[in-house]
Amino acid sequence: MSRWSLACVALLLIPFTIFMIACGGGGNTTPPPTGGGGNPIPPPAGVSVSVDPATASVIITQTQQFKATVSNATDTAVTWSVNGIAGGDANVGTITSDGIYTAPAKVPSPAQFKITATSKADNSKSSDSSLTVSPYTGVLTYHTNNARDGQNSNETMLTTSSVNSTQFGKVFAYSVDGMVYAQPLYVSHVSINGSFHNVVYVVTQHDSVMAFDADTSGSPLWTKSFINPSQGITSIPSTDVNTPITPEIGITSTPVIDGNTGTMYVVAATKENGAHTQRLHALDIVTGAEKFGGPTQIQGSVPGTAADNVGGVVTFTPILQLQRSALLLANGNIYIAFASHNDTHQYHGWLMSYDATTLQQKAIWNSTPDGIRGGIWMAGSGPSADADGNIYIVTGNGTFNANTAGGKSYSDSILKFNPDLTLADYFTPFNQNDLNAGDIDLGSSGFVLFADQPGATPHIGVVAGKEGRIYIVNRDNMGKFSAADDSKAVQTIPEALGTTANGRNLSTAVLWPNNVFYTGRSDFAKQFQLSSSVLTANPVQQSTHQFGFSNTSALSANGATNGILWTVEGGANVLHAFDASNISTELYNTSQAGSRDSLGVTVRFNVPLIANGRVYVGTQNQVVVLGLLP
Repeated sequence: MSRWSLACVALLLIPFTIFMIACGGGGNTTPPPTGGGGNPIPPPAGVSVSVDPATASVIITQTQQFKATVSNATDTAVTWSVNGIAGGDANVGTITSDGIYTAPAKVPSPAQFKITATSKADNSKSSDSSLTVSPYTGVLTYHTNNARDGQNSNETMLTTSSVNSTQFGKVFAYSVDGMVYAQPLYVSHVSINGSFHNVVYVVTQHDSVMAFDADTSGSPLWTKSFINPSQGITSIPSTDVNTPITPEIGITSTPVIDGNTGTMYVVAATKENGAHTQRLHALDIVTGAEKFGGPTQIQGSVPGTAADNVGGVVTFTPILQLQRSALLLANGNIYIAFASHNDTHQYHGWLMSYDATTLQQKAIWNSTPDGIRGGIWMAGSGPSADADGNIYIVTGNGTFNANTAGGKSYSDSILKFNPDLTLADYFTPFNQNDLNAGDIDLGSSGFVLFADQPGATPHIGVVAGKEGRIYIVNRDNMGKFSAADDSKAVQTIPEALGTTANGRNLSTAVLWPNNVFYTGRSDFAKQFQLSSSVLTANPVQQSTHQFGFSNTSALSANGATNGILWTVEGGANVLHAFDASNISTELYNTSQAGSRDSLGVTVRFNVPLIANGRVYVGTQNQVVVLGLLP
């Protein structure tokens, strides 16, 4: 027997605790602190913990410093957890031993958590902070929201008393590398290269996405280009197709930003070694990097007997289909609509949906699979969506036979879809044949959704096409088609807008709060009022200025006060601002101060962006920024 074993035998005669220490029993080499009689030392009395801040809100991927104070203990260290998970995880966010919390990459559900600091001196003592993970906010989609009502009602800096040529004007401009057909987008408080910025995102026909500091002039914070001429990848030359967009076709539609994930979705058209293609890209708004394994090439087909069918299949043709309509994010999908270049060749209206997190195609629909045309362009407006996830579009001129047995063509119609793009309902004017024959598209305007109304028809929407007729339609029972008249619509107002023989209206409505604004072609801006789900038959006010080629307006307001209607007048290259409570009062326009506020040359269907006291107007080679003058 070894000397060590003999010693242990001898130790059997002494107290067990001493034996275990001497012989290493149980593998413990350091006993817990003990007081008199061998009992563990209790934690210090009166230990308390507090956490600062007690409540916090953190934008996805950004950080928040938490500090813990431990009182009545010499050991002031703590352990941190998120919702009971030590150190947190990718779903709820992580927190370091120093209390630096990093929010997850997307807003979770639910978005509220507990940040807990637990005393190491007394682990029965802890304190919580209430944390909310927040999305990015700003103007993230065309015309502000999915109702497409055009109103930014959170504008506190621009007022009817401050917007005038003395206090308001051009403050700077961003230089860009191509024409800006899309509405710029705005996101507040984005961390780029270690600094926080309010950011304006601009896309160009040169196939570029540019991120600019919204508050200062200068170079882009980052630029993402989808072309590589050295590899034979360019924008599409306008000479490749009959189009009014010159000299190149790249990004035409307004992208959409998902504030919950910090992702911008954009469709870019390119020419790649002679082949034309369109792709859906998902970009990180912080870096411009591609996300979710993107991009995805846009393609698809449907059964049909149209003239371009091959074996009973109609296939999407990228060079013929112009992606003019703004993108829509709803139901976890990106909805993309297509029309044509100047009514060129055998084209159709296409509506597709792609999963926003995988970029995989979910559904596809064609407006005229057995006919022709029926493009979805809406003068740049995007599909709209209601609170139940229903999708609405308006089609242009072309074949219509939906009222016949087996008919599947829906030109010159307002269409309602379920989220999976199965058709739920529609409305088609009684004179669709005339609209088609005269190229008087119903679909030259987006379908704008009103907030819920009192009475028997709570869910309505408004549209006005090239004919200049305004339609109010019941979204719960749209009325389909009647060859006799439009009595199934809630209301129609013929010859309401515009004075030209063709193309009397190319603008989408703006709402605020019971007012409806339109700017018809060669006409005055007009203000109608809504009551009991119908509009006044005549405008209650109109501008004193008569527009030429008009564009869709946008509106800024602080709730129900300081409403300002902003409209870019195409051809004249002038931005106008009207008092939205009475648009016969023009507050300002960019020609009032001579050349000081010149916009340069604007483009068709241009919509201004209003955010945080600034107005951003895209042109042929820059984005002009107007605001309160220093």
